[in-house]
Amino acid sequence: MHLVYPAVLAALLFCTGLYGVLARRNAILVLMSVELMLNAVNLNLVAFDVWLRDTLHSGQALTLFTIAIAAAEIGIGLAIVLAVYRNRGSSDIDRLRDTAETDDAETAGITTNAEATS
Repeated sequence: MHLVYPAVLAALLFCTGLYGVLARRNAILVLMSVELMLNAVNLNLVAFDVWLRDTLHSGQALTLFTIAIAAAEIGIGLAIVLAVYRNRGSSDIDRLRDTAETDDAETAGITTNAEATS
């Protein structure tokens, strides 16, 4: 098997996931993009395991471990996103960041522009 084909496919998957992490505003889509990046890594692990003809199949074993960790990560991540959505009413990352900054300013006793003008 040629190593070039799965390596190029894994690079394309990883770049697509990286673009999704950097460009998306929805937290669920960001989590899906992270999973896409993890699957690109899994593809590389299996491809190199087959290419090296490893008798222990350590690449495949590590891939199974990575899949289990990714399943736990997506479960916890979706639970956090659901809790934030119920609390704040939005899963938009920029709005959550802005809301967190205004909450920090209120707890620190700093007046914002809206409070200063009223």
